[in-house]
Amino acid sequence: MDALPITREEAISWLKSMPQLESDFNHYLESEAIMRALAEKFNDNVEYWGLLGLLHDVDWALTKNNCSEHCIKAVDLLKSKGFDDKFIETVQSHGYGYEVIPALKDKKRSLRIHYCLAAAETLTGIIFAYALMRGRDISTMDASGLKKKFKDKKFAENCNRDIIKEIELAGLPLEEFFVLAIDAMKKIKDQIGLH
Repeated sequence: MDALPITREEAISWLKSMPQLESDFNHYLESEAIMRALAEKFNDNVEYWGLLGLLHDVDWALTKNNCSEHCIKAVDLLKSKGFDDKFIETVQSHGYGYEVIPALKDKKRSLRIHYCLAAAETLTGIIFAYALMRGRDISTMDASGLKKKFKDKKFAENCNRDIIKEIELAGLPLEEFFVLAIDAMKKIKDQIGLH
């Protein structure tokens, strides 16, 4: 079993010790919720996958004004808390292929957990934007409505659809992923300002 050097509570305190925007913190919680659901789906370690989702943007508060450092500063931050190379590499993998991060632009995701993290953290943006459009209502959201928004490239256009489609490389059909992700975010709706 993958050992984790800190608990979820310690991870949350650590994130809160940095200058976080509420919207960014919501994104960490949403990514965590979807990753936990994916771990259950694939019979994997729920706590481990959850912490990957929660901490995938651990350096964002410090790098958002210098995106070329995003996922790079994360290495020392995570090492300082005792995370191993495998965890750190998985965190970094969601930044693979981005031109704005020169150190990672030529890297490619290759593991199921990489595809899951990248797809999960990207899909949160479309789901949250869709919930806002619906008056912050996620309770009655369904996959067919989300699918329409997904196909509309102008909607939440910063969310890269190709990265979300990588979930299929992990062995999960896109439609099924939409259902899983919406359900995961419904479970934490009170924590992320939705209803």
